[in-house]
Amino acid sequence: MPFIPYLTPILLLALSNIFMTFAWYGHLKFPQAALWLVILVSWGIALIEYCFAVPANRIGYHVYSAAELKTIQEVITLLVFVGFSVLYLGEKITLHHLGGFALIAAGAFFIFTAPK
Repeated sequence: MPFIPYLTPILLLALSNIFMTFAWYGHLKFPQAALWLVILVSWGIALIEYCFAVPANRIGYHVYSAAELKTIQEVITLLVFVGFSVLYLGEKITLHHLGGFALIAAGAFFIFTAPK
């Protein structure tokens, strides 16, 4: 299965980003929670995130450049955050958000079409 080395880092980065999004923003639904507690919980979640991110980059570096890995991570982060902000935080996505996201996607296009 020749696609597995290409797919594995993407899947691990997706899992990583789900955890990191909750670590960074999940506490926003609990403004009454003590800040020290939120920090400790967030660090615990971030530890799990690192358990996915580090192998994703180690494995991915065999088939992607560092710039490509970072771009993949940023695009995944954006997709995860959009879903998180809509589904978990109940926020709305506006045309301005979509325009900004399109510009980020354009940046990803340039990274992946750059001459090697």
